[in-house]
Amino acid sequence: MIDILTESLRTTVLVTGLVVIMMMLIEVFNVRSHGRMFGGLRNRRVGQVLLSAALGAVPGCMGGFASVSLYTHGLISFGALIAMMIASSGDEAFVMLAMFPGKSAWIFLILFVIAVAVGLLVDLFRSKDDGCHSMNVHDQDREPRHEHHHERHYGWQRIVMFLGVLVFIGSLLAGWLEADESDAGAGGFNLLSEEWMYWLFAALSLAVLGMLLFAGDHFVVEHLWEHIVCHHLPGIFLWTFGTILIIGVLMSYFDITSWISDNTILMILLAAAIGIIPESGPHLVFVSLYAAGVIPLPVLLASCISQDGHASLPLLAQSRGSFLKAKLINVIVAVLIGLINTAIPA
Repeated sequence: MIDILTESLRTTVLVTGLVVIMMMLIEVFNVRSHGRMFGGLRNRRVGQVLLSAALGAVPGCMGGFASVSLYTHGLISFGALIAMMIASSGDEAFVMLAMFPGKSAWIFLILFVIAVAVGLLVDLFRSKDDGCHSMNVHDQDREPRHEHHHERHYGWQRIVMFLGVLVFIGSLLAGWLEADESDAGAGGFNLLSEEWMYWLFAALSLAVLGMLLFAGDHFVVEHLWEHIVCHHLPGIFLWTFGTILIIGVLMSYFDITSWISDNTILMILLAAAIGIIPESGPHLVFVSLYAAGVIPLPVLLASCISQDGHASLPLLAQSRGSFLKAKLINVIVAVLIGLINTAIPA
Protein backbone atom coordinates (compact mmCIF):
# COMPACT_ATOMS: atom_id res chain seq x y z
CA MET A 1 0.00 0.00 0.00
CA ILE A 2 2.91 2.33 0.76
CA ASP A 3 4.25 1.75 -2.77
CA ILE A 4 0.86 2.62 -4.26
CA LEU A 5 0.67 5.82 -2.20
CA THR A 6 4.22 6.80 -3.17
CA GLU A 7 3.66 6.14 -6.87
CA SER A 8 0.31 7.98 -6.81
CA LEU A 9 1.92 11.00 -5.16
CA ARG A 10 4.83 10.97 -7.62
CA THR A 11 2.53 10.88 -10.63
CA THR A 12 0.25 13.54 -9.13
CA VAL A 13 3.12 15.95 -8.52
CA LEU A 14 4.41 15.37 -12.06
CA VAL A 15 1.01 15.84 -13.74
CA THR A 16 0.08 18.86 -11.59
CA GLY A 17 3.46 20.50 -12.12
CA LEU A 18 3.39 20.05 -15.90
CA VAL A 19 -0.17 21.36 -16.17
CA VAL A 20 0.51 24.40 -13.97
CA ILE A 21 3.67 25.29 -15.92
CA MET A 22 1.70 24.99 -19.17
CA MET A 23 -1.11 27.17 -17.82
CA MET A 24 1.35 29.83 -16.65
CA LEU A 25 3.02 29.96 -20.06
CA ILE A 26 -0.34 30.25 -21.81
CA GLU A 27 -1.29 33.02 -19.40
CA VAL A 28 1.87 35.05 -20.03
CA PHE A 29 1.64 34.66 -23.83
CA ASN A 30 -1.98 35.77 -23.76
CA VAL A 31 -1.30 38.82 -21.59
CA ARG A 32 1.90 39.85 -23.38
CA SER A 33 0.08 39.79 -26.71
CA HIS A 34 -2.88 41.69 -25.14
CA GLY A 35 -5.12 38.73 -25.95
CA ARG A 36 -4.25 38.71 -29.66
CA MET A 37 -2.26 35.45 -29.67
CA PHE A 38 -5.14 33.24 -28.53
CA GLY A 39 -7.95 35.65 -29.34
CA GLY A 40 -7.66 34.81 -33.03
CA LEU A 41 -7.71 31.11 -32.24
CA ARG A 42 -11.17 31.41 -30.67
CA ASN A 43 -12.70 32.30 -34.04
CA ARG A 44 -11.01 29.56 -36.05
CA ARG A 45 -12.68 26.25 -35.22
CA VAL A 46 -10.84 24.32 -37.96
CA GLY A 47 -7.51 25.71 -36.75
CA GLN A 48 -8.37 24.77 -33.17
CA VAL A 49 -9.16 21.19 -34.15
CA LEU A 50 -5.99 20.83 -36.26
CA LEU A 51 -3.79 22.32 -33.53
CA SER A 52 -5.33 20.20 -30.78
CA ALA A 53 -5.10 17.01 -32.84
CA ALA A 54 -1.45 17.77 -33.58
CA LEU A 55 -0.76 18.31 -29.86
CA GLY A 56 -2.48 15.01 -29.10
CA ALA A 57 -0.32 13.23 -31.67
CA VAL A 58 2.82 14.19 -29.75
CA PRO A 59 3.98 11.04 -27.89
CA GLY A 60 3.29 11.19 -24.17
CA CYS A 61 0.85 13.40 -22.33
CA MET A 62 2.48 16.83 -22.66
CA GLY A 63 0.58 17.90 -25.77
CA GLY A 64 -2.63 16.67 -24.17
CA PHE A 65 -1.99 18.80 -21.10
CA ALA A 66 -1.56 21.83 -23.37
CA SER A 67 -4.89 21.17 -25.11
CA VAL A 68 -6.73 20.69 -21.81
CA SER A 69 -5.25 23.96 -20.53
CA LEU A 70 -6.40 25.77 -23.67
CA TYR A 71 -9.87 24.23 -23.38
CA THR A 72 -10.39 25.02 -19.70
CA HIS A 73 -9.50 28.63 -20.50
CA GLY A 74 -12.11 28.75 -23.24
CA LEU A 75 -9.51 29.09 -26.01
CA ILE A 76 -10.38 25.96 -28.00
CA SER A 77 -13.68 24.22 -28.64
CA PHE A 78 -15.05 20.98 -27.26
CA GLY A 79 -14.54 19.42 -30.70
CA ALA A 80 -10.88 20.40 -30.54
CA LEU A 81 -10.62 18.76 -27.12
CA ILE A 82 -12.17 15.58 -28.56
CA ALA A 83 -9.65 15.70 -31.42
CA MET A 84 -6.77 15.76 -28.95
CA MET A 85 -8.16 12.86 -26.93
CA ILE A 86 -8.63 10.71 -30.05
CA ALA A 87 -5.21 11.54 -31.51
CA SER A 88 -3.41 10.93 -28.21
CA SER A 89 -2.05 7.51 -27.30
CA GLY A 90 -0.45 8.65 -24.05
CA ASP A 91 2.79 7.05 -22.92
CA GLU A 92 1.89 3.96 -24.95
CA ALA A 93 3.01 5.90 -28.04
CA PHE A 94 6.63 5.53 -26.92
CA VAL A 95 6.23 1.77 -26.54
CA MET A 96 4.55 1.52 -29.95
CA LEU A 97 7.40 3.45 -31.57
CA ALA A 98 9.92 1.13 -29.93
CA MET A 99 8.12 -2.17 -30.70
CA PHE A 100 6.74 -1.53 -34.21
CA PRO A 101 7.92 1.91 -35.45
CA GLY A 102 6.75 1.51 -39.06
CA LYS A 103 3.23 0.41 -38.21
CA SER A 104 2.93 2.89 -35.34
CA ALA A 105 3.59 5.81 -37.72
CA TRP A 106 0.64 4.71 -39.87
CA ILE A 107 -1.51 4.21 -36.76
CA PHE A 108 -0.71 7.75 -35.57
CA LEU A 109 -1.64 9.12 -39.00
CA ILE A 110 -4.94 7.21 -38.95
CA LEU A 111 -5.68 8.51 -35.45
CA PHE A 112 -4.93 12.08 -36.55
CA VAL A 113 -7.30 11.87 -39.52
CA ILE A 114 -10.07 10.35 -37.37
CA ALA A 115 -9.44 12.98 -34.67
CA VAL A 116 -9.80 15.91 -37.08
CA ALA A 117 -12.93 14.45 -38.71
CA VAL A 118 -14.66 13.73 -35.39
CA GLY A 119 -13.58 17.05 -33.87
CA LEU A 120 -15.05 19.03 -36.75
CA LEU A 121 -18.22 16.92 -36.67
CA VAL A 122 -18.66 17.50 -32.91
CA ASP A 123 -18.28 21.26 -33.36
CA LEU A 124 -21.03 21.26 -35.98
CA PHE A 125 -23.53 20.11 -33.37
CA ARG A 126 -22.12 21.84 -30.29
CA SER A 127 -21.71 25.57 -29.80
CA LYS A 128 -21.44 25.86 -26.01
CA ASP A 129 -18.19 25.00 -24.24
CA ASP A 130 -17.54 24.49 -20.53
CA GLY A 131 -14.14 26.11 -20.06
CA CYS A 132 -13.53 28.63 -17.31
CA HIS A 133 -13.18 31.45 -19.87
CA SER A 134 -11.00 33.41 -17.46
CA MET A 135 -8.20 34.30 -19.86
CA ASN A 136 -8.97 37.98 -19.47
CA VAL A 137 -6.61 40.84 -20.21
CA HIS A 138 -7.10 43.52 -17.56
CA ASP A 139 -6.66 47.26 -18.04
CA GLN A 140 -3.42 47.12 -16.03
CA ASP A 141 -2.05 44.59 -18.52
CA ARG A 142 -2.48 47.08 -21.36
CA GLU A 143 -0.38 49.78 -19.73
CA PRO A 144 3.09 50.49 -21.13
CA ARG A 145 5.67 47.99 -19.98
CA HIS A 146 7.81 50.53 -18.07
CA GLU A 147 4.87 51.33 -15.79
CA HIS A 148 4.78 47.72 -14.62
CA HIS A 149 8.37 47.83 -13.45
CA HIS A 150 7.46 50.36 -10.75
CA GLU A 151 4.90 47.88 -9.43
CA ARG A 152 7.22 44.92 -8.92
CA HIS A 153 7.69 43.82 -5.33
CA TYR A 154 8.84 40.42 -4.11
CA GLY A 155 5.87 39.53 -1.95
CA TRP A 156 5.24 36.14 -0.41
CA GLN A 157 3.08 34.90 -3.32
CA ARG A 158 5.89 35.52 -5.78
CA ILE A 159 8.44 33.85 -3.48
CA VAL A 160 6.23 30.79 -2.88
CA MET A 161 5.67 30.27 -6.62
CA PHE A 162 9.36 30.84 -7.40
CA LEU A 163 10.48 28.25 -4.84
CA GLY A 164 7.80 25.80 -5.99
CA VAL A 165 8.88 26.02 -9.64
CA LEU A 166 12.54 25.76 -8.60
CA VAL A 167 11.87 22.55 -6.64
CA PHE A 168 9.87 21.17 -9.58
CA ILE A 169 12.77 21.84 -11.98
CA GLY A 170 15.21 20.14 -9.61
CA SER A 171 12.92 17.13 -9.28
CA LEU A 172 12.61 16.80 -13.06
CA LEU A 173 16.35 17.03 -13.68
CA ALA A 174 17.17 14.69 -10.79
CA GLY A 175 14.75 12.07 -12.10
CA TRP A 176 12.74 11.97 -8.87
CA LEU A 177 9.45 12.22 -10.75
CA GLU A 178 10.17 9.46 -13.27
CA ALA A 179 8.43 6.12 -12.96
CA ASP A 180 10.35 3.24 -11.39
CA GLU A 181 10.19 1.23 -14.59
CA SER A 182 11.67 4.05 -16.66
CA ASP A 183 15.15 3.63 -18.06
CA ALA A 184 16.34 7.04 -16.99
CA GLY A 185 19.14 5.52 -15.00
CA ALA A 186 20.19 3.07 -17.68
CA GLY A 187 22.65 5.54 -19.09
CA GLY A 188 22.47 7.56 -22.28
CA PHE A 189 19.74 9.63 -23.82
CA ASN A 190 16.75 7.67 -25.08
CA LEU A 191 14.57 9.50 -27.60
CA LEU A 192 11.86 6.86 -27.22
CA SER A 193 11.13 7.82 -23.63
CA GLU A 194 9.67 10.81 -21.84
CA GLU A 195 13.08 11.83 -20.48
CA TRP A 196 13.60 14.38 -23.25
CA MET A 197 10.19 15.90 -22.48
CA TYR A 198 11.16 16.24 -18.83
CA TRP A 199 14.21 18.22 -19.94
CA LEU A 200 12.04 20.30 -22.26
CA PHE A 201 9.63 21.16 -19.45
CA ALA A 202 12.54 21.92 -17.16
CA ALA A 203 13.67 24.49 -19.75
CA LEU A 204 10.14 25.91 -20.03
CA SER A 205 9.98 26.09 -16.24
CA LEU A 206 13.13 28.22 -16.31
CA ALA A 207 11.20 30.67 -18.48
CA VAL A 208 8.49 30.73 -15.79
CA LEU A 209 11.17 31.51 -13.19
CA GLY A 210 12.32 34.47 -15.27
CA MET A 211 8.74 35.62 -15.59
CA LEU A 212 8.31 35.44 -11.81
CA LEU A 213 11.45 37.55 -11.35
CA PHE A 214 10.58 40.36 -13.73
CA ALA A 215 6.77 40.46 -14.15
CA GLY A 216 4.71 43.15 -12.47
CA ASP A 217 2.78 42.60 -9.25
CA HIS A 218 -0.62 42.67 -10.95
CA PHE A 219 0.26 39.88 -13.35
CA VAL A 220 1.92 37.74 -10.67
CA VAL A 221 -0.84 38.12 -8.08
CA GLU A 222 -3.98 38.30 -10.24
CA HIS A 223 -3.10 36.05 -13.16
CA LEU A 224 -0.69 33.51 -11.69
CA TRP A 225 -1.48 33.32 -7.97
CA GLU A 226 -5.22 34.00 -7.83
CA HIS A 227 -6.21 32.41 -11.12
CA ILE A 228 -3.85 29.43 -11.52
CA VAL A 229 -2.46 28.59 -8.07
CA CYS A 230 -5.57 29.29 -5.99
CA HIS A 231 -8.31 28.48 -8.50
CA HIS A 232 -6.91 25.62 -10.57
CA LEU A 233 -4.02 23.94 -8.73
CA PRO A 234 -5.87 22.51 -5.67
CA GLY A 235 -8.55 20.80 -7.77
CA ILE A 236 -6.02 19.41 -10.25
CA PHE A 237 -3.86 17.98 -7.46
CA LEU A 238 -6.67 16.47 -5.35
CA TRP A 239 -8.63 14.94 -8.23
CA THR A 240 -5.47 13.59 -9.87
CA PHE A 241 -4.20 12.05 -6.62
CA GLY A 242 -7.58 10.54 -5.73
CA THR A 243 -8.11 9.10 -9.20
CA ILE A 244 -4.63 7.59 -9.50
CA LEU A 245 -4.78 6.19 -5.96
CA ILE A 246 -8.12 4.45 -6.60
CA ILE A 247 -6.88 3.08 -9.92
CA GLY A 248 -3.68 1.85 -8.29
CA VAL A 249 -5.59 0.00 -5.56
CA LEU A 250 -7.99 -1.58 -8.06
CA MET A 251 -5.18 -2.63 -10.40
CA SER A 252 -3.40 -4.36 -7.52
CA TYR A 253 -6.43 -6.63 -6.99
CA PHE A 254 -7.62 -7.17 -10.57
CA ASP A 255 -5.52 -8.56 -13.40
CA ILE A 256 -6.77 -7.04 -16.65
CA THR A 257 -4.83 -9.58 -18.71
CA SER A 258 -7.04 -12.33 -17.30
CA TRP A 259 -10.00 -10.73 -19.09
CA ILE A 260 -8.42 -11.27 -22.51
CA SER A 261 -10.46 -13.32 -24.97
CA ASP A 262 -10.03 -14.55 -28.54
CA ASN A 263 -13.29 -12.86 -29.55
CA THR A 264 -12.32 -9.77 -31.58
CA ILE A 265 -15.60 -7.91 -31.06
CA LEU A 266 -15.49 -8.52 -27.32
CA MET A 267 -11.88 -7.32 -27.31
CA ILE A 268 -12.88 -4.10 -29.10
CA LEU A 269 -15.57 -3.44 -26.49
CA LEU A 270 -13.13 -4.26 -23.70
CA ALA A 271 -10.41 -2.01 -25.15
CA ALA A 272 -12.85 0.89 -25.51
CA ALA A 273 -14.15 0.40 -21.96
CA ILE A 274 -10.67 0.24 -20.42
CA GLY A 275 -9.80 3.40 -22.35
CA ILE A 276 -12.09 5.32 -19.98
CA ILE A 277 -9.42 4.91 -17.28
CA PRO A 278 -7.37 8.18 -17.23
CA GLU A 279 -4.11 6.35 -16.67
CA SER A 280 -1.16 5.03 -18.65
CA GLY A 281 -0.56 1.37 -17.96
CA PRO A 282 -3.68 -0.76 -18.51
CA HIS A 283 -3.61 -0.02 -22.24
CA LEU A 284 -0.10 -1.48 -22.59
CA VAL A 285 -1.78 -4.89 -22.53
CA PHE A 286 -3.25 -4.24 -25.98
CA VAL A 287 -0.01 -2.79 -27.35
CA SER A 288 1.91 -5.87 -26.19
CA LEU A 289 -0.70 -8.28 -27.53
CA TYR A 290 -0.73 -6.53 -30.92
CA ALA A 291 3.08 -6.60 -31.10
CA ALA A 292 2.96 -10.34 -30.37
CA GLY A 293 0.36 -10.88 -33.10
CA VAL A 294 -2.31 -12.01 -30.64
CA ILE A 295 -4.89 -9.30 -31.40
CA PRO A 296 -5.68 -7.60 -34.74
CA LEU A 297 -5.31 -3.92 -35.62
CA PRO A 298 -9.00 -3.00 -34.95
CA VAL A 299 -8.58 -3.82 -31.26
CA LEU A 300 -5.45 -1.68 -30.95
CA LEU A 301 -7.15 1.19 -32.80
CA ALA A 302 -10.11 1.01 -30.41
CA SER A 303 -7.73 1.15 -27.47
CA CYS A 304 -5.76 4.11 -28.88
CA ILE A 305 -8.89 6.11 -29.72
CA SER A 306 -10.56 5.55 -26.36
CA GLN A 307 -7.58 6.15 -24.10
CA ASP A 308 -5.37 9.23 -23.75
CA GLY A 309 -3.05 8.36 -20.88
CA HIS A 310 -2.87 11.03 -18.18
CA ALA A 311 -3.90 13.81 -20.56
CA SER A 312 -7.52 13.90 -19.41
CA LEU A 313 -6.77 13.94 -15.67
CA PRO A 314 -6.65 17.77 -15.49
CA LEU A 315 -9.96 17.84 -17.37
CA LEU A 316 -11.49 15.50 -14.78
CA ALA A 317 -10.24 17.82 -12.05
CA GLN A 318 -11.71 20.98 -13.58
CA SER A 319 -14.80 19.89 -15.52
CA ARG A 320 -16.28 16.50 -14.68
CA GLY A 321 -19.12 17.10 -17.12
CA SER A 322 -16.77 17.72 -20.04
CA PHE A 323 -14.68 14.70 -19.04
CA LEU A 324 -17.68 12.35 -19.04
CA LYS A 325 -19.09 13.70 -22.31
CA ALA A 326 -15.70 13.53 -24.02
CA LYS A 327 -15.04 10.00 -22.83
CA LEU A 328 -18.49 8.87 -23.96
CA ILE A 329 -17.83 10.22 -27.46
CA ASN A 330 -14.38 8.63 -27.50
CA VAL A 331 -15.76 5.22 -26.53
CA ILE A 332 -18.48 5.40 -29.20
CA VAL A 333 -15.96 6.38 -31.88
CA ALA A 334 -13.53 3.67 -30.70
CA VAL A 335 -16.16 0.95 -30.95
CA LEU A 336 -17.42 2.15 -34.35
CA ILE A 337 -13.93 2.40 -35.87
CA GLY A 338 -12.99 -0.99 -34.42
CA LEU A 339 -16.10 -2.68 -35.80
CA ILE A 340 -15.74 -0.99 -39.21
CA ASN A 341 -12.14 -2.19 -39.50
CA THR A 342 -13.19 -5.68 -38.44
CA ALA A 343 -15.74 -5.76 -41.27
CA ILE A 344 -13.11 -4.75 -43.86
CA PRO A 345 -11.42 -7.85 -45.40
CA ALA A 346 -7.73 -8.09 -44.51
